[in-house]
Amino acid sequence: MQPQRTEHARILVTGAAGFLGSHLARHLAATDASVVCLDDLSGGFKENLPAEIPLIVGSIEDASLIDRLFEEHRFTHVCHLAAYAAEGLSHFIRGFNYRNNLLGSIHLINAAIRARVQRFLFTSSIAVYGDQPAPVTEATPPHPIDPYGIAKLAVEMDLQAANAVFGLPYTILRPHNVYGEGQNLGDAYRNVVGIFMNQLLQGRPLSIFGDGSQQRAFTHVDDFTPTAVKALLSPLAKNQIFDIGSDDPRTVLELAHITAKAFGITKPEIQFLPARQEAHTAFSSHHKLKHMLNFQPRISLEQGVVRMAAWARAIGPRQTRPHAAIEIHEGLPPSWAALS
Repeated sequence: MQPQRTEHARILVTGAAGFLGSHLARHLAATDASVVCLDDLSGGFKENLPAEIPLIVGSIEDASLIDRLFEEHRFTHVCHLAAYAAEGLSHFIRGFNYRNNLLGSIHLINAAIRARVQRFLFTSSIAVYGDQPAPVTEATPPHPIDPYGIAKLAVEMDLQAANAVFGLPYTILRPHNVYGEGQNLGDAYRNVVGIFMNQLLQGRPLSIFGDGSQQRAFTHVDDFTPTAVKALLSPLAKNQIFDIGSDDPRTVLELAHITAKAFGITKPEIQFLPARQEAHTAFSSHHKLKHMLNFQPRISLEQGVVRMAAWARAIGPRQTRPHAAIEIHEGLPPSWAALS
């Protein structure tokens, strides 16, 4: 899918040095849009972005910075991807989660209302559904079971309220388990494909919470990004919510073997850890997105993992850094507590 033309668009991309944000920023920069990136580099890397794309290092929690950027650049579109997307860990970093994922988003929404932007694209999460029979659809009532999902749903609801009162046009995407080149391999709390690859690069066993029967549909980033751009620009996507991801659910144990095979390992060593509080089965239907925006996932899990494995071998392992602001230690999984 070729990038759509975005003449005269001035687009702010938050979380742009991170995984999804950097892919989206590069895709938008390949058009005629003027792209400005914002990231606090807490989970992203400057090298994820080419030098010609402006990167402002700062936080969405800084309301004065947000207001100054809107005044200077007069954005017509906002792509809000900045978030700390660790569902399981969010139970133990509740204050950080709500400051970063909810209050920071409100600063952006306020600025977007005042600037009368043409579209506010928000990447929410399948986490808003919680643990419900799969596949969920956009008609499934949200029921998040962790603070991360609660924060994402709150931002969705605030966007809908801002639209009702101020006419702010929005598009909400609910992706799930996106992986691929550029993911932060050193994050031990989220993105299981990256965790597995970092462990393999270091010759360590693959760690699985529970028995590995949990089901997820893993989505390569190159299936997500062009559709996100299309959703940003399409009149059909105005004031709509879309689930977006793969149609091919797999177990975490199956993923472990697929990832090991991509590294030439036929019998990986697997360390089964105590189960944690999480949805056992989480994947969605994409009928609405296919019908309205012609979404067609093209990259199989096996193909995508091989591509990501080649990239991971080229960059080498990343050092795992513990989260600096654990607020509740009671019930923290021992493998996470050992990082502190």
